[in-house]
Amino acid sequence: MHSLQALYGGTFDPVHYGHLKPVEILANQIGLQRVTIMPNNVPPHRPQPEATPAQRKAMLELAIADKPLFVLDERELRRDSPSYTAQTLEAWRSEQGPEKPLAFIIGQDSLLNFPTWYQYQTILDNSHLIVCRRPGYPLMMKEEQHQLWLEQHRTYQVEDLHTRPAGKIYLAETPWFDISATLIRQRLQQGLPCDEMLPVPVLRYIQQQGLYQKSSN
Repeated sequence: MHSLQALYGGTFDPVHYGHLKPVEILANQIGLQRVTIMPNNVPPHRPQPEATPAQRKAMLELAIADKPLFVLDERELRRDSPSYTAQTLEAWRSEQGPEKPLAFIIGQDSLLNFPTWYQYQTILDNSHLIVCRRPGYPLMMKEEQHQLWLEQHRTYQVEDLHTRPAGKIYLAETPWFDISATLIRQRLQQGLPCDEMLPVPVLRYIQQQGLYQKSSN
């Protein structure tokens, strides 16, 4: 029996409990042994990170130091070009071999935009998709053809994720933590406390590095 491995990408600028806790709960719910956190270097879909790749890597290392579920993958940080999930998952699949069950974890907001992703159709060839629910986001795709795509691939059986290498979409009932990196950056700029929002070692590092402070320009 191959154990299911999952990949979890993001900008992590900075990493916070809203990233970590839903995934830890998800791991318990569906029996995930290992989640590979992969920070993007140049995210194609959004503004560029404020922290450098080295700083974001350091924050992640501090955040997961006491969490054996997580392992860090730096491959996208080493690339100077935009990281496309489709290409990353293709590479990951070729390393892991054709049989191993692999999954990619995204938020519900990402699922709704998924058809705009580069070569999105190829992603399910290489992995499952596990979607963490977010309140306030619709459960229907914007276009009928994409809704059909979702329904064709959707599974309600966790077992499918463990027994098949790829190809299924699972909507997980994870709790929502109302925390965002944007909110944390704003609070830090205003000198407001963020202790409840991210691990203490990460907060200390942010303060040591003088990250996300009031803009000096």
